[in-house]
Amino acid sequence: MNPIRLAIVGLGKIARDQHLPAIARTPGIALAAIASRNAALDGVAHFETLEALLAEAPEIEAVALCTPPQGRRAQAAQALAAGKHVLLEKPPGATVSEIAPLVAAAREAGLTLFATWHSRFAPAVEPARDFLAVHEPRAVEITWKEDVRVWHPGQDWIFEPGGLGVFDPGINALSILTRILPRPLFLTGATLAFPENRAAPIAAELDLTDANGLPIHAVFDFLQTGLQSWDIAIDSEGGRLLLSAGGARLTLDGAVLVDEREAEYAGIYRHFVDLIGRGACDVDLAPLGHVADAFMLGRRANAAPFSW
Repeated sequence: MNPIRLAIVGLGKIARDQHLPAIARTPGIALAAIASRNAALDGVAHFETLEALLAEAPEIEAVALCTPPQGRRAQAAQALAAGKHVLLEKPPGATVSEIAPLVAAAREAGLTLFATWHSRFAPAVEPARDFLAVHEPRAVEITWKEDVRVWHPGQDWIFEPGGLGVFDPGINALSILTRILPRPLFLTGATLAFPENRAAPIAAELDLTDANGLPIHAVFDFLQTGLQSWDIAIDSEGGRLLLSAGGARLTLDGAVLVDEREAEYAGIYRHFVDLIGRGACDVDLAPLGHVADAFMLGRRANAAPFSW
């Protein structure tokens, strides 16, 4: 069979760093076009806008939306209306409520809508999930700290409403957590630190639990310099489980169970190809829901002004 003809919409840092190499090594899908106002690739059809792409390249079968989340709902709706399968970078949108109509539209049209959570495809995630299915967790501590100037240089949209601020990386931890723990979670408290000159938080602390009272504490920080921290420590009946390096490494009481190089986006695209082949959608809003709860329930704290 011919590979699925895919277009990337928004050729920014995440598309170049992750999507392009993952597409190149995923059977069953091929990059056929780019829609971007500011960037192009040699040898790949280029369009200034999604509208131009949809009008002038009817052969495109699927689009990967790598634009900032604030405009993603409208783009997804346009692509679905044009009969295209849609992959959404995380977070899937700027709000929770805007996603359900997209799911309904995709299912009515027989198309695939895939809201990706790339950290769920890290190599330690499924082994951790399997372990916790038989060893009851007792306490969880999340430390998710990175340098926004390194990972999002000059990207002001991330501090605008809907850009999530520190929850842009923090939601990765929540996507892992909601995958590996055996029961649904809910937020009990939060503190969000907003720079004086920004509309989204630069740091946050969250407390969550489940129906059994599991204590979960998370610390997110966007100003970490030096060593970056993407760790989830879980005390369980079977020992202390540590997912580190964003889920690339897993240890149990210090013994290494998993230690593999990152291949998250290759997993995303394999899953996208499979979903299209089955005519299925995959849209889990639990991580985004927890972020929305943090904005609703969290206390606001002031932080120093932020500049690049």
